[in-house]
Parts: sequence; C-alpha cells; structure tokens
Amino acid sequence: MSDSKDFVAVVDSDAKKTPKRIAFITRRTSPQVRVRDEERVMTYPEVFFRTAAAIEVLAIGLVVTSLLWNAPLEQLADPMHTPNPAKAPWYFLGLQELLHYFPPVVAGVLIPGLVVMALIVIPYFNINIQGEGLWLRNKAKRLRTFAVVVIVFCVFLAIFEVWVALVPTLIVAAFMLLAAQTDPQIATGYRASLARKPLSFWIMTWFLFELVVLTAIGTFFRGPGWSWVLPWRA
Repeated sequence: MSDSKDFVAVVDSDAKKTPKRIAFITRRTSPQVRVRDEERVMTYPEVFFRTAAAIEVLAIGLVVTSLLWNAPLEQLADPMHTPNPAKAPWYFLGLQELLHYFPPVVAGVLIPGLVVMALIVIPYFNINIQGEGLWLRNKAKRLRTFAVVVIVFCVFLAIFEVWVALVPTLIVAAFMLLAAQTDPQIATGYRASLARKPLSFWIMTWFLFELVVLTAIGTFFRGPGWSWVLPWRA
C-alpha cells in the first residue's frame, strides 16, 4: 500500500480548505465552500414582481388619464377635404420627417430595413457583456475610426440638408470627444461616468436623441405643405 496521505479520513467543516479525499461531516457542522458572492438580482421573484408592479401602475395611470381627459380625436375622414398637412401618428412622425429630406426608397425602405436588419444581426456578434468604456483601450485607433465615421455621416446629412439630424449628431459627437479626453482614473462625477460608457450607450443615446428631435419637429414645427412654422404662430 502507498504511504500517501491523500486518503486520510478527517472531520472538518470546510471542504475547500481541507485537501482530503474523504471527510466525515458531523451533525454539528456543515460542508462549506467559502467563496465571494457576486452581485446579482434573481429574475424570479425579484425582477418579475417589479415588472408586474410597474405594469399595474402604468395601467392605472392610463385608466385615470382616459377618465380625466378625452382623446384628441378629429372628425371622420372626408376624402373631399383632406387636412393639410396630413400627419402620421406621433410614433411615425420621425419617419415622416425623414421622408421630407430623403427619397421614399431611402426613408421608407432602406433606413427602416437597416434598422430591422441590425436588430436581427447584432445579437449574433461577440458583444462585450462587461460594457467596457469605449475609450479605455486602443484610444488612438478608435479615435481615427470615430473621426472617419462622423465626417462621412455629417457630409451625407449635409448633402441632403438634413440639419435637424445633423445637429443632434454633432452634439453626441462632442460628448464622445469629451469622454475621450477624460481620464477615468483622475476625473470624478459626470465626466468620469462619461469616460466609462460603452459603445452601445453612445449608439442608443444618438438614436433616441434623433428620434425625439425628429418627432418633436414633425409634431410642433410642421404646417401646411410640410413647411417650417413656429408653433406659437400657427
């Protein structure tokens, strides 16, 4: 028989600390593996109940709103007297605003098609789950890529004179440059938070910014013939 001590029977309460193959756990102790717990929130029941509560609060708010205020409905549609301008529902006004600048194939087919295609393809990429800051690695290379993309996109918008989309793009690009020039190890507060934002944050911020601006302009600043009007003079 071997003189190895690997199979010595011992009594202990820490299965990780004691490097033995066999251990007898008594009733007064329990097997333990002392590891550091990771921060997590269980999907059920924590997230499930929070989501259910949010849905109930939203439903109650919608019911109360519908009881206090009537929906801003217009008269029945009359093909002999069409409104000018004929505006789409608010959730399509951003797309209708794009139709004012781009050809119908571009604004009605190409752009929505690229968005849907991106939603399908992006999940299959090797996405960084950690959400690493965009400028924390390879800053010089990423700045060059960023400059090329912004310049090409701004020239494209300027050719079609889409100033309402160009201005939000420049604002988001300015904040991205501010984040690139910020050292997260030294900066504090808002600038440190910007420096740690991943690429997904900037893309989503730009998309929502453009959506809000285009929808607001289509709602309040477009008059007869889709001309530019001030809402307090309409």
